[in-house]
Amino acid sequence: MTKAELIEKISKATSKSMKTEVTKKTVDTILTEAFSTIGKTVKKEGKQAIPGFGTFSLTKRAARKGRNPQTGEEIKIKASKSIKFKPSSTLKGTL
Repeated sequence: MTKAELIEKISKATSKSMKTEVTKKTVDTILTEAFSTIGKTVKKEGKQAIPGFGTFSLTKRAARKGRNPQTGEEIKIKASKSIKFKPSSTLKGTL
């Protein structure tokens, strides 16, 4: 599902349940701010839990050696940070 499709579905569902039109632009703004806030919180605190959905956490990857698949040459891969998502048991139960 693309972001545009997600916005479309949220807009329709919210408009139906609230019995007033919620524009796609409004939903896009809210979604963008939500993702931005989650990212900032994970960066600052290392973790962001959303009850009933899951937990985003910061993980650190150590530097390591890899191989260039075209030449077979050994290369160094720098240490990096990444975000990991662990779904809640509630979300797992819906599958």
